[in-house]
Amino acid sequence: MSGKEKIILLLLALLNFTHILDFMIMMPLGNYLMPYFHISGQKFSTIVAAYSYSAFASGIIASFFVDNYDRKKILMFGYIGFLIGTILCGFAPSANLLIAARVLAGLFGGLIGAQVQSIVADIFVYEKRGQAMGYLMAAFSVASVIGIPFGLFLANKFSWHAPFLFIGIVGIAIIPFLIRFIPPMTIHLTTEEKNTKLQTLEKIFLNKRYRIALALSGLLMLGHFLLVPFLTPFMEFNVGFSKDQIQYIYIVGGILTLISAPISGKIADNIGKLKVYIWSAILSLIPVFLITHMPAIAFYYVLVVTGFWFLTSNSRGISAAAMVSNVVPPQLRGSFMSFNSSMQQLFTGLASTITGFIIVSDDITHKIMHYNWAGYLSMAILLICIYLGIKLGEKPTS
Repeated sequence: MSGKEKIILLLLALLNFTHILDFMIMMPLGNYLMPYFHISGQKFSTIVAAYSYSAFASGIIASFFVDNYDRKKILMFGYIGFLIGTILCGFAPSANLLIAARVLAGLFGGLIGAQVQSIVADIFVYEKRGQAMGYLMAAFSVASVIGIPFGLFLANKFSWHAPFLFIGIVGIAIIPFLIRFIPPMTIHLTTEEKNTKLQTLEKIFLNKRYRIALALSGLLMLGHFLLVPFLTPFMEFNVGFSKDQIQYIYIVGGILTLISAPISGKIADNIGKLKVYIWSAILSLIPVFLITHMPAIAFYYVLVVTGFWFLTSNSRGISAAAMVSNVVPPQLRGSFMSFNSSMQQLFTGLASTITGFIIVSDDITHKIMHYNWAGYLSMAILLICIYLGIKLGEKPTS
């Protein structure tokens, strides 16, 4: 990997850090938002899902035109709009206005993930793409190790508004470096083949492997995020840990994934993405069951279980992302990855909505009930994802 490629990966990882943290910070803020706004768990799940649903819509719309433009320009346009929406979240005085700000952030944020992955896929050949995806997804780990604990510190010290303002400030600081070091990404424009909107839809949805890849991406997010929105409230109100203790779940999990992400990507490049994906997915079933059935128990046990969950989920995601990016040629990659990102956002939103209907919280104690039901559903979906991963395989589409 050249020095220039490392700089590009670092900047994309920093961008990913702010983008991921904006979404992730909503989950542990449930402890703050529900009492602050006097809202139910279902209302909180609506706040979480608002971003995902609007990002889904914008990603679908973008898929019709993104391959006609420089990927860098699309990325910068989406990122600036996303930061504006995030900063507005920091000033939201009510639950409904917070939802509106989340919708705005999602409309622009829906453009980001697809462009980042398309740029990485354009730069790195498939044989090296697992390691590149590993470094890129290390942003998730940094968000867990540094971003979420610091965001919760800001929420404790000032208010729940502060983490969103922090993300906005960091994002603004990154923009000049993105403009300076990310080159124009126009390799996909060199082809003479131009697709109409109808042709784009036909090429994506009439291809069986494309459909499998989209289903895999969406269901992986559904299976994972069925647990995430109420993990923090469950650990506090049911298992009995304090807010200060809970932040260590993200710190430990983040450290483990930060160390393992590049290693996992390199192993996937060496022995095969599919093998790593299957084993990671199978092993991830264990912590899903243990987390959603956790009694009052020693905190070190919680850290072991949740740390293993972060580890296996991250490894599964790296190998799956590399496999999915390989199914399309460069000239269709931007459109397909936009559809793919939209499917991820849609199913992430559905996860929050579904969990909102499953979970019941006590109005006085805020104790969470039926979290184990969410665990059973998550495990069933992950089993389906293993089957879809095997069906997809690693063979590129010609």
